[in-house]
Amino acid sequence: MSVKCFCQEISNNALQGGSGDVWRVVETEIISYARSEHHLTQTQCETNRKYTEMMKQVLATPYFFFSYNYDLSHSRQRYEETIASSGETMAKSLVERAETRFVWNWKMMEGLRANPSLHRYCLPVIHGFISINQVNIAGSKLVWSIVSRRSSLRCGTRMFVRGGDEKGQVANYVETEQMLELNGMVTSFVQTRGSIPLLWQQRPNLKYKPPPTLELQSGVSHRDCFTRHFEVQKQKYGQQVIINLIDQKGAEGRLETQLKAVCNQVSDADLFYEAFDFHKECSKMRYDKLQILMDRLAQHQEQFSYFVLSREGLVLGRQSGVFRTNCIDCLDRTNVVQSMLARNNLQTALVRFGVLGENARVEHQAVFENLFKNVWADHADMISIQYSGTGALKTDFTRTGKRTKQGVLEDGRRSLIRYFKNNFADGFRQDSLDLFTGNYVISPTEGVTHESPLSRDLSRDQKIVAYPMALALSIAMLILSLVVPSELSTFIMISLLFWAAMAGLTSMAILRNGPDYVDQPHLVHVPPRLRN
Repeated sequence: MSVKCFCQEISNNALQGGSGDVWRVVETEIISYARSEHHLTQTQCETNRKYTEMMKQVLATPYFFFSYNYDLSHSRQRYEETIASSGETMAKSLVERAETRFVWNWKMMEGLRANPSLHRYCLPVIHGFISINQVNIAGSKLVWSIVSRRSSLRCGTRMFVRGGDEKGQVANYVETEQMLELNGMVTSFVQTRGSIPLLWQQRPNLKYKPPPTLELQSGVSHRDCFTRHFEVQKQKYGQQVIINLIDQKGAEGRLETQLKAVCNQVSDADLFYEAFDFHKECSKMRYDKLQILMDRLAQHQEQFSYFVLSREGLVLGRQSGVFRTNCIDCLDRTNVVQSMLARNNLQTALVRFGVLGENARVEHQAVFENLFKNVWADHADMISIQYSGTGALKTDFTRTGKRTKQGVLEDGRRSLIRYFKNNFADGFRQDSLDLFTGNYVISPTEGVTHESPLSRDLSRDQKIVAYPMALALSIAMLILSLVVPSELSTFIMISLLFWAAMAGLTSMAILRNGPDYVDQPHLVHVPPRLRN
């Protein structure tokens, strides 16, 4: 099959020396190469339709971006150091010089990539967030941009893909770059986020917040996962500050303890560990306490600096390290902290450009400050939608600079939607991502020489099916016992107690067998009970 895309140009800005046209995919159509399905069995036709729906599911997730003349997969510093500095590399096609971690159609282009004469038809596509804005700060016209690139190497949904693997790849890994352009000069500040690089899981089981569990794999330790992850991080970005925002008590506390212990065992001079219990420190809406964390990170931010390119193309400064931020999901808390680090970088760059005086503050530029907050809140929502299926939490703080009661209520609404999707919709979405990125490859003889994994017998034990029916009956009878009688009698009271007890017992039974009611994936991240 092929994919026909309908796109929207979001910028013809100077992302790369005045030649970067960026396009966003807004609609797609899947076109089959085969003229008919007469050669397929009925089972194969049904399976093929499911696979097609999976592809549509991923393509409908906002947003995919591409450019015909600018490699979106590279940060500005990485582009200048590995591509622009080499005439031989510059002569290569976009697909040959792309950063494969962030190319979501890499597997799809496999056949075309094998033939150099077809490379002109290979267009790398990234998934994430891009916002490019013409702004006016203190009378100076600038271009302020945010580009976030999601990794396709360990992609997945919020609950089914957590932590790291034996290769050191982690879930929800995102590289976020903030760029500023003024009169041909460019600055770039890169941050990363990613799930805690240990071997852990948090599979859905109908509980609102399943406890995360540390799970060792055969021949792989937590230290192996951690070390392999940061070997790549240091190679790509330099020194690392690990900002760990998870709770330091309870279920999350066990992860924090293990991460700190492994970091101490590795004892790498290029790794700095900074734990900050976000929920404890910022309880009762005291988000002003985040300044404590910023003060602790200030020395590192000054030391790491940021990338600067002159209008003549000379590199005037390089970023020597990055902040790698995580919370449990690497979404809500992470985005709040990243936006604050980005503002600090912006303040420094604007003073360097002479746009702001030494004592002036970027947050006092009212129009730009409003844009800055809303773009970072939109960024939080988009990355969250891509991973968890809903917008981010705590975006009221990002948008307004303070926590509000209305924002807390909105967080509650989004949390309920997350709960429903994570338990009853994400199995299909997880399979869709594995199919799209090539983690699962369909065999041409699937359904003929061997059974499709989508055709596995998923019939449940009769008692598992009966529990929800018994719960519905119990609740219905409980309501009738309350509403219908004109007066309460001993019989009615006994009836109420009986049906209330039945509802409680069946609820407990359902929760005890929670994983049996969850929408489970069937292609790669298959739960043990469904494995052959």
